[in-house]
Amino acid sequence: MNRVGGCVCRAAAVGVWSSVILLLPGSATAGPPFRTDDPVPVDLGHYEFYTFSTGTHVSDETSGVLPAFEFNYGLIPDGQVHVVAPVAFDRLSGGSTQFGYGDTEFGFKYRFIHEDEKGWRPQVATFPLLEIPTGDEGRDLGAGHVSAFFPIWVQKSFGKWTTYGGGGYWINHGNGDRDFWFVGWLLQRQVTDKLTLGGEIFYQTADAVDSKDSTAFNVGGFYDINDHNHILFSAGTGLQNASETDQFSWYLGYQFTY
Repeated sequence: MNRVGGCVCRAAAVGVWSSVILLLPGSATAGPPFRTDDPVPVDLGHYEFYTFSTGTHVSDETSGVLPAFEFNYGLIPDGQVHVVAPVAFDRLSGGSTQFGYGDTEFGFKYRFIHEDEKGWRPQVATFPLLEIPTGDEGRDLGAGHVSAFFPIWVQKSFGKWTTYGGGGYWINHGNGDRDFWFVGWLLQRQVTDKLTLGGEIFYQTADAVDSKDSTAFNVGGFYDINDHNHILFSAGTGLQNASETDQFSWYLGYQFTY
């Protein structure tokens, strides 16, 4: 199960929207409710569905999705298909809020190394993503170009503790944009039979010609209502260039698994 297993002027808006895309689960390299993903695919013939909101506030703009929908399906052993369909929003301080359909994300996660539960070998997967520019760039609801992410994710568990992370390279050839790297790592613990909590730290190089590198963290987790229904949540802030990249960010979602 893939749960715990990211504007200031028009020129800066392109870079900020790229950060918002990265906040999408699976988008943006996120393993809900975190930016860092895990290598665990949905089991063969099983599926999971999310509805969620996620976003980022910077010095004078707030952007994100509300609501968005994610669907993952175990198509083959160790492999899942993935799609995210978001309703995006963008609000400049003192201005009106723009709402509309955002950019659509497709992906395929494939685990090619299984964890040795009695040893030190982690499980390892790749999860390439493709962002399709279905959102309206003119209203700051989409990037206006195709982008793609090529990561490697690893994970190891020790009793109630699990740690995972990795990263990869974004191809981001848009007007004023540039390719960039994203890396992140997370540590989480199963606190009770129903509650798991964790924290992550992640780093991203500049994704536009006028943007800066960023480092940030999130804390959060998930609560299992029962075997099929789950609540996911996280919040965090930037540690580097926060006023331009991440003064505050959040994720709140509901997940149904079968």
